[in-house]
Amino acid sequence: MRVLVSGMGGELGSRVAMLLEDEPWVGSLEGIGVDPPRRRLRRTVFHRIVAHEHDRIVSEITRFNPHLLVHIAVWEPHARAAPKAARELTDDAATSILGAAAECRALESIVVRSGLEVYGRPRHSVTRPNEDVVPTPTSEYGHTLLDIEQTATAIGDRIGVSVGTLRLASVLGPHVPSAIGRLLRMPSVPFSAVADPPFAVIHQHDAAEAFVAAAHRRLAQPLNIVAPGAITAYQAIRRGHRIPVPIVGPQWAIARAAAFLAGAPVADHVQEMLQRGRLGDNSRAAEVLGFAPTTTTSDVIDQLYRWPSVIHTPAREAVA
Repeated sequence: MRVLVSGMGGELGSRVAMLLEDEPWVGSLEGIGVDPPRRRLRRTVFHRIVAHEHDRIVSEITRFNPHLLVHIAVWEPHARAAPKAARELTDDAATSILGAAAECRALESIVVRSGLEVYGRPRHSVTRPNEDVVPTPTSEYGHTLLDIEQTATAIGDRIGVSVGTLRLASVLGPHVPSAIGRLLRMPSVPFSAVADPPFAVIHQHDAAEAFVAAAHRRLAQPLNIVAPGAITAYQAIRRGHRIPVPIVGPQWAIARAAAFLAGAPVADHVQEMLQRGRLGDNSRAAEVLGFAPTTTTSDVIDQLYRWPSVIHTPAREAVA
């Protein structure tokens, strides 16, 4: 199988490529990304292409003519880019990469990255939605992810290939850019004093394993990928020995401004998670993929606080 991975320059995309290299069913493996891969890859051919370079993307993809596309090129707001730039980069990548793949005669299957944010958290919504719940996003990031799902599905229907969607919980792991991860590592962290609802996350390694399993099984439906267990913001803050700052109503505007100045901007989907929670029923993933995440939400949070911060070392003195 010729496999193409978009977003290979990110931490998640690099790990997916590393795992795919060891799969016996994978033949040629190529990737596209804005940044170079974060890991040493042995037999992968990587193309460093900016998301808006449509002609170059189309040229490389149609030349490779993949059997399988794993589309991970998604920018979370305030993770690696500001919200407006994140939306533009994600839309440009989806339009160019998915559109180019649709012109490939050998294409058989598409697996795309999405997130639990597509379900939204409107009033009276299901607390732990499964894949049968109709997506009703209530954040900018949720709308972006739903647009990707709809674009991929439309292309799949038009050219007759299967489309699988992995709706990931917030991905955390060493060196993973994450808006919620950056916020939780601040010395003082805001939380909702009114509700403090639970949320779940997913470790980057489990997320990467899910993509490999979905690619191998030629996934043709949406699946939630969520770590076992749940945690509230206050519990997470206390586990990290941070200072909890209770927030009520209009105080969130002040908290967001303070977090922005401190270097941890709070995107609307992160505030939604802190105020309304974000869980997902992932029982179907085990049935369909034969895969279940092994790292619990609490363990992921504990690892978050064990990751070392930047350590500044003085320059060596010149020696005559």
